[in-house]
Amino acid sequence: QVQVVEAGGGLVQAGGSLRLSCAASGSIFSINAMGWYRQAPGSQRELVAGITSGGSTNYADSVKGRFTISRDNAKNVVYLQMNSLKPEDTAVYYCNADVLGRGSGRYDYWGQGTQVTVSS
Repeated sequence: QVQVVEAGGGLVQAGGSLRLSCAASGSIFSINAMGWYRQAPGSQRELVAGITSGGSTNYADSVKGRFTISRDNAKNVVYLQMNSLKPEDTAVYYCNADVLGRGSGRYDYWGQGTQVTVSS
């Protein structure tokens, strides 16, 4: 069994910053990619940023230069530093982990989501 838990969401004014964290725990052999997605009301879930176990990153065009993804492989934790936040960044942010379990196969796991609200 694998659990993925996010933390760090909240309410911030436009131009402010927030840092999200996500920890994967349980019967984990290794984690390949980890990523952050978001879903605003009435919209589809979209990729915000992803990072491989080797540290390669990719970002949505809308967040490039403002958001930074990083991870601690030893702790199975991924972070999302969000700066210069805009009202359009308001969404529920979800963490995703591509996990190879101990004694089990490879699966995608999702966190429960954390709300980020940016006021204008």
